[in-house]
Amino acid sequence: MDAIFHRTSVRKFLDKPVEKEKIEKILRAAMAAPSAKNQQPWEFYVVTDKEKLVELSKVSPYSMSAKNGPLAFVPCYRTQCPAPAYTHIDLSASVENILLEADALELGAVWLGVCPEEDRIATVRKILDIPDTLVPFAIIPCGYPQKIRPQQDRFEEERMHYVIS
Repeated sequence: MDAIFHRTSVRKFLDKPVEKEKIEKILRAAMAAPSAKNQQPWEFYVVTDKEKLVELSKVSPYSMSAKNGPLAFVPCYRTQCPAPAYTHIDLSASVENILLEADALELGAVWLGVCPEEDRIATVRKILDIPDTLVPFAIIPCGYPQKIRPQQDRFEEERMHYVIS
């Protein structure tokens, strides 16, 4: 899978909307992620409202790029699910799928953390009017990248440990 070795965090986007078909493909990829007890605790907000994107860009010192793209995904998890202790793991797998599918569709995206910071959760909840039954997990600005740069090679053989018989 080339996207794993091609994907980079993209924070600057062209002024070009993302096609609805691509948004749906990205969300299909997100919902194809594995989850504990197959609980699939996710729900997704797709934000294209420019004012809301500007508000989301102020959620943390690291979220400025939210205002630069044509859209942002805001994955949330349900508070009521069979394995609540694993929702962060489930959503992490889902977000990684979003990033990989965006890259495969020649889009760029970046994962901006919301969870577990309570102040960020409350701010995103207020901006998007998210009900108490859902917890905002991340903000993922997405769009056509202004430029493509190569991914750095992060492989370090000394971090591999074999346990063999």
